[in-house]
Amino acid sequence: MCGIVGYIGNKPAVPILLEGLKRLEYRGYDSAGIALLENGGLTVRKKIGKVSHLEKEIGAPRASVIGIGHTRWATHGVPSDINAHPHTDCKNEIALIHNGIIENYGAIRTKLEKDGHVFKSTTDTEALVHLIEEMKKYSGDLETAVRLALRQVEGTYGIAVISSADPEKILAARKGSPLIVGIGDNENYLASDAAAIVDHTRKVVYLEDGEIAILSKDSVETKTIDNKMTTKQIEQVTFDLAQIEKGGFSHFMLKEIMEQPETLRNSMRGRVLREEGNVKLSGLNEVKPLLENAQRIIIAACGTSWHAGLVGEYMLEHYGKIPVETEYASEFRYRNPIVKPSDVVFLISQSGETADTLAALKEAKQKNATVLGICNVVGSTIARESQGGVYIHAGPEIGVASTKAFTSQLIVLALITLMIARQRGMSEGEGRNICTQLLEIPGKVEMILQRAAEIENIAEEFKSNSNFLYLGRGYNFPVALEGALKLKEISYIHAEGYPAAEMKHGPIALIDKNMPVVVIAPRDRTYEKIISNIEEVKARHGKVIAVVNEKDSHIASLADHLIEVPQTVDFLSPILTVIPLQLLAYYIAVKRGCNVDQPRNLAKSVTVE
Repeated sequence: MCGIVGYIGNKPAVPILLEGLKRLEYRGYDSAGIALLENGGLTVRKKIGKVSHLEKEIGAPRASVIGIGHTRWATHGVPSDINAHPHTDCKNEIALIHNGIIENYGAIRTKLEKDGHVFKSTTDTEALVHLIEEMKKYSGDLETAVRLALRQVEGTYGIAVISSADPEKILAARKGSPLIVGIGDNENYLASDAAAIVDHTRKVVYLEDGEIAILSKDSVETKTIDNKMTTKQIEQVTFDLAQIEKGGFSHFMLKEIMEQPETLRNSMRGRVLREEGNVKLSGLNEVKPLLENAQRIIIAACGTSWHAGLVGEYMLEHYGKIPVETEYASEFRYRNPIVKPSDVVFLISQSGETADTLAALKEAKQKNATVLGICNVVGSTIARESQGGVYIHAGPEIGVASTKAFTSQLIVLALITLMIARQRGMSEGEGRNICTQLLEIPGKVEMILQRAAEIENIAEEFKSNSNFLYLGRGYNFPVALEGALKLKEISYIHAEGYPAAEMKHGPIALIDKNMPVVVIAPRDRTYEKIISNIEEVKARHGKVIAVVNEKDSHIASLADHLIEVPQTVDFLSPILTVIPLQLLAYYIAVKRGCNVDQPRNLAKSVTVE
């Protein structure tokens, strides 16, 4: 989603802002801009397109030591120079950048236009900067004006504000959209994502909803919107700059696919107790009795994380013997779900900032359920607002299409499953077997990645197709959904995932010689059934790409293309079978000339509803 970066100190601000904006490009955006305080006034430059276009627009080096920058992903108003952020007030004195949505902007704008304010854009954000200008007429100072304005808006926001009338400060505030303050020596930073500032400082403060930060070059104050001082703990950003660089790979997505053996090891490191046939998950220690006695588990997530949750549902029901429901977080609160205090709700989000998933968390909390997070980003909002949880430790994921986070989520769900199953009667011997299988997974992923060239050859044959069908059964039905999603996201090919048996209930009408069908068919308890589904596709001249276990001569005689993966226990097979589908989507997208890391219309972290 939109990105924010700010700087105040003694160094030229422009290079810091531009570098920060480039580090936020992975989040998805359509325009970029900066505002600077210099020569006693406000300078704003903004441009549709890439940050490099903005860099040309800025031109000659500037000496300003205070500024704010933004990458915009359009919600209200089409992508254009005028609609790009920052937005300014009538007097060109106040500049504001904003992540989120001001839901009552229409009413605010109508009132302000009657009061004489002149608007330039069609965005919701511009209403807020004019509202601050109006409040300043009564309050006399910028900080009070911002607080008064924010008390009148409905919706979500992460904002940064500067003013030529108050040139020694940056004001920031959040409600439902992440913001962090970076602490430096005689300089301070602001960002929506630590990636923007990690090259300058690792000391950060996370703003909470309803808080305002006042940054000067030598201090940071935080308050509530009601003007009560708050005390914040300085925390350390742990990831390295090298982790958010491509490291010689053509794309972040390919780098992150290839990192999976290591990220899977990181997800398990120190957690798998093979001799005991159990796991240690420190983030769940305080809620272990609640998990053992839970009457029901609800998993809420969006997109790829929802697919992981669906696999988790199958795992937990089979081994934990507990009812599980996997919910789209985006729908969860709007249907007044039945949630009981005895329920445990897991929220899965790579970023820990997904707006819909946060809303589901708050709904579950309100109904007194136990809420637990499964996140990648340390210090994220979901991690802080949950009663416990597990980090997946996949490291920064820059590619918009999630890969390594998905497989690490599956590992963590498997660990949680094993912990609950042991609580509920699984034998130590069976636990040891599962631990052994878990620890073998990274090596098996390495074996699959060594066959990338074979998958690239398959991609060459199918790069021009307009439609794909993905089929799977049991644990691998969610993998079919995930494989189709990856292809849609980055290659713009229409693809659908289905339970293989559902093919006969409609999708079979689509199958002909021009329809590639990807079938996930490991040797599990549904193996014989899925062979029948392959026969049905071949009878209608469909092209079959089969993901199978090694030395599967039966399906080899049926499929047009075979992608082999090692054997493992059924519930871990999705971690292996999804790897070829990630590579297939990647290579097809590259061969179609698509922007793999920044696919059109998509954002890495969806922080607005």
